[in-house]
Amino acid sequence: IVLLAIPMILELSLESVFAVVDIFFVSKLGSNATQTVGLTESVITIVYSVAIGLSAAATAVVARRVGEKNPSAASHAGMQALIMAIFVTVIVSGVGLIFAPDILRLMGATPDVVRDGASFTRIMLGSSLVIILLFLINGIFRGAGNAAMAMRSLIISSLINIILCPALINGWGPLPALGLKGAAIATVIGRGTGVLYQCYHLFWSRKNTISFSKEHFAIDFPLMRSLIKIAWPATFQFIVASGSWIILAKLVAETGGTHASAGYQVAIRNMVFFILPAWGLSNAAATLVGQNLGAKQPLRAEQSVLLTTKYNAIFMTGVMLLFVFFATPIISFFTKVPEDLHYGSLALRVLGSGYIFYGIGMVMVQSLNGAGDTKTPTRINLLCFWVFQVPLAYLLVKGLHVGVVGAFISIPLAESVLALTAFYYFKKGKWKEIKV
Repeated sequence: IVLLAIPMILELSLESVFAVVDIFFVSKLGSNATQTVGLTESVITIVYSVAIGLSAAATAVVARRVGEKNPSAASHAGMQALIMAIFVTVIVSGVGLIFAPDILRLMGATPDVVRDGASFTRIMLGSSLVIILLFLINGIFRGAGNAAMAMRSLIISSLINIILCPALINGWGPLPALGLKGAAIATVIGRGTGVLYQCYHLFWSRKNTISFSKEHFAIDFPLMRSLIKIAWPATFQFIVASGSWIILAKLVAETGGTHASAGYQVAIRNMVFFILPAWGLSNAAATLVGQNLGAKQPLRAEQSVLLTTKYNAIFMTGVMLLFVFFATPIISFFTKVPEDLHYGSLALRVLGSGYIFYGIGMVMVQSLNGAGDTKTPTRINLLCFWVFQVPLAYLLVKGLHVGVVGAFISIPLAESVLALTAFYYFKKGKWKEIKV
């Protein structure tokens, strides 16, 4: 767990640095810019959902083949996942490039935000290929047990983004001052460089378990169907979750206005910053489940998950205390606008109260995904987010007139229900019988 989790935690911590760096520099451009980034990222979670779904399928199949001591089959599965990803991104990028302003309007943005932020949204959604490839190739490396490679690609991406983001926003030296558009370009260049680094090691390095040869490039429809069988529930699983987040972002923007939306988005970025490392632990559990099931060791797979859950709960308890007691100083680091600061601190305090359950739920869900049982987590997400969280948020905000706080409260409550439900299904043990 430690050998897999440490690079995975560092990898996803660096992925979360993207979000925090962007919001830190963009928040200096005002509330409209902050809201644009937040609303765009809310929509991009759909792209992340596709990326994570494909990544989950690749990790599950590659890990199982590695556990069976069949590296050629693992490599073949990885290549088929890459071919599928390229076809998917053509569609997603096209929609983003054409409909960027309409997407912002749909999310409840004001005309000023649409005018100032459409180019940012267009660049971010139009570059979906680098987002999906970054996640997918890292999923292939993780399935092979090479989590350090995934970590190094994110280090390169994050460092480039940290340097370029302020440089392109403000115009350093010969670089032009591009404002909000500069933040998008910096993120795309950073991620794109990370993908090039991944591709170099994936296609030309001979030191990895995954090593492509000519026959792996031939389209294998039966294998693609197997990958889709795992990927579509995993993709839908995350679309269900991210879709509910989009609805909540829209609800906050419509109910509380630009300041509530900006504060909420800053809080969400900080929340994600600490959730992604915990997800790193969860990914370690997914890899261990896949490899141990491939090696016919189901009891060892279960023990790995329970131990990982314990580590994640301890980590998330520390984060919960940090957010509950130090919410205002944390948010004030990103914005000095009094209204944004007020809503951001309130959101962070409420969201932070459920962190232990976030940690438990993540490990349980990723463990089921790692076994190839992506349908059960999908059903759990549908129940907890759309049957419980979204109606509860509307009831509190619109029905009981609690205001935007009602939307905040619905998040930790839904995540707590998800954690308990996922734990119940994990203990039932049907995931041990899944064939991939």
